[in-house]
Amino acid sequence: MVAKVLKLSGQKEDAEFVREAADVLNAGGLVAFPTETVYGIACRAQRAPLSRLDRVKGRAAHKHYTLHLAQIDEYHRYVPPVGLRAEKLIRHAWPGPLTLVFELGSAALREKKRQFDRQAFEALYKDHTIGIRCPDHPAASLLLGSADGPVVAPSANLAGREPATDADQVLSQLSDSVDLVLDAGPCKYGTNSTVARIGQRGVEVLREGIYSQAQLQEMSPVTFLLLCTGNTCRSPMAEGLLRKHLAEKVGCSVDELAKMGYKVLSAGTMQMSGMPASTEAVAACQRKGVDIRDHASQRLTPLLVEASDFIFGMTRSHVEQVTFSSPDAGSKCSLLAGDREIPDPIGRPQEYFDNCANIIEAAVKARVRELRI
Repeated sequence: MVAKVLKLSGQKEDAEFVREAADVLNAGGLVAFPTETVYGIACRAQRAPLSRLDRVKGRAAHKHYTLHLAQIDEYHRYVPPVGLRAEKLIRHAWPGPLTLVFELGSAALREKKRQFDRQAFEALYKDHTIGIRCPDHPAASLLLGSADGPVVAPSANLAGREPATDADQVLSQLSDSVDLVLDAGPCKYGTNSTVARIGQRGVEVLREGIYSQAQLQEMSPVTFLLLCTGNTCRSPMAEGLLRKHLAEKVGCSVDELAKMGYKVLSAGTMQMSGMPASTEAVAACQRKGVDIRDHASQRLTPLLVEASDFIFGMTRSHVEQVTFSSPDAGSKCSLLAGDREIPDPIGRPQEYFDNCANIIEAAVKARVRELRI
């Protein structure tokens, strides 16, 4: 039987057409639908429709299919809590042309096996991984959101053929193989999504598409900003110590932190730049195996605030200056030492700097322990 075609026009009746498509999908049918990249074949993660999908695609039963989501936050249901870089990449790139492959440990996999029925689990999880995509297309979001359970959606094409980028191409290849086609015209990009794996060693592109490896790297770095008054004593020490302990947690050298996607910066609320760290601050850090001799002070700017994911002030006045000038930054700005202010040792003997470094290091260690990497 030739597939039914419902042409979307961007008008009210589109919702009715998508609901009809969802009814077909929920009944175990196959629905070709548009995304911003290429057309996909929506299929419930159940044995009978998946077996049919395997035949249509010419795939072996063990082949990995990608879960498609209607809304970004739905991914939490399918993977354990992710690290900072993964979370940032998701917020920047979803909804959009990026498929993410998440690695799951044995314990997490056992938990998901208990959570889902056997058919859905076996369809979604392969080799301790799950691939997830959240397409950026209104028809796709509405269709996926109307499904009764998880939906996989490979590209709409026969094995060895190019993915369809409009409804006519879908019909030329699959008119007798799918039940319904949602026709929304040509896809925005007309090429496959990028596929990237998220693991302990960062983000690795498995298949380039819309995004390159370099673009994903630009989207996902996590930036920490340490803040004091002059950026010559407390915040340079905090910057150096945070680099050290963060690198230990990530499992890399300090010099590799940027490559692994983590930036640590410091700044001062005073309007001065280019000053070195104080001699006493350098000495206090050297005692802890941290070298800040190359530090040059910089002033706090709105651009620095906007680019930072975590901002830690030494005192409440530092935090208040950030939130006063950038009210939207309140959720990412706090005292480094919890509810304790770290006093300025400037002009004091070396022992004050050493004590200040001890306080900062204890606070840094506590903050690093809180982070999901």
